Amino acid sequence: MARLRTRIGAAFDLPVLIRLLFHLRRMTGNIDRGFFLRLSLGLVGFVFAAALLVTVIEGPHDSMGGAASKFADSVNWGVTTVLGAGDASYVKTPAGYVVSWLLVLFGVAIVAAITGALVGFVIDVLLKEGQGMGAAGYRDHIVVCGWNSTARELIAELGGDEYATRIVLVHQADKNPAGTGVYFVSGDCTSVDDLRRAGIEEAMAAVVCPADASNEADMRSILTVMAIESIAPQVRTVVEANNPNHVEHFKRAHADEIVVSSRLVSRLMARSSLYPGLAEIVTDIVSGGEGSELYRVTLPEEYLGLSVDQLSERMRADHSATLLAVSRGGSAHINPDPDFRLQHGDDAVVVAESLGTLAPLQLLPAD
Repeated sequence: MARLRTRIGAAFDLPVLIRLLFHLRRMTGNIDRGFFLRLSLGLVGFVFAAALLVTVIEGPHDSMGGAASKFADSVNWGVTTVLGAGDASYVKTPAGYVVSWLLVLFGVAIVAAITGALVGFVIDVLLKEGQGMGAAGYRDHIVVCGWNSTARELIAELGGDEYATRIVLVHQADKNPAGTGVYFVSGDCTSVDDLRRAGIEEAMAAVVCPADASNEADMRSILTVMAIESIAPQVRTVVEANNPNHVEHFKRAHADEIVVSSRLVSRLMARSSLYPGLAEIVTDIVSGGEGSELYRVTLPEEYLGLSVDQLSERMRADHSATLLAVSRGGSAHINPDPDFRLQHGDDAVVVAESLGTLAPLQLLPAD
């Protein structure tokens, strides 16, 4: 029974169903439910009244069961007549014909109203989805807040990663700038309601990109991080900062990772000016060149106690991966001492062609 409930819950957890329910709640939020309830009860009462009249007019039932069976058949006839599939030969008296005509007349009106409502709902859903007014309905996805050249390259990189993840873009625009394959939410990144439509509370991570290179864009990014932390503190936030002086402000807003583009570029250019070819190598690694995807992975238990040299050898032999660093307690050990030994909780940053049997690191909210 528990397994059945789990399967039923998973069926109703589909993104398409979640989006339809979101639009249905949005459309019915301002509707007078009492009016429609009274209308529905009136229609049901009308069908039962017509069935009772036909039972009385057409006389007793010919077969077993008497009046009760006749009334049940009349109710069935009334419902099918309203739906447009009734048996015209069921009534044989002039009064019965009048009741039948009234049911057909009301049936056409009811079917037209239902059809119009369904068509209107479908058209509204399609229009709202195309305009970014829907709700993503995803889980364990990545929310990209804001749009710039970094966001464009980031989405392209995520789309080609082996660890495939759904992407939701939140940006104030009339149409989706990211194209197909990315769910678009038109809205304000600092708005809690718009972030909820992007499914921020069920997201794996959020990436915040400034609209331009100004200090004002950084301030807006800080507000975005604060909005995310207020409703989804467990979501990992990765922020692109324009000004290095704003890093402390991002930390106070509890951003998990802060990338200062200008600092990275300037340092890489400085090292490349001294040592030719470094820029091409680093770019190839971080951009997923041939056989050089960058991964942060969980270390198997049997690797505990190994030295860095032994770990590097095992990574090459077991996974065709090159070890770059070992992370411990939030600090990266890129070139540790010879007596450095792996401990429980350590993870590794490696360069490999694919994940293979390695498991990607899953951080807990406390990490």
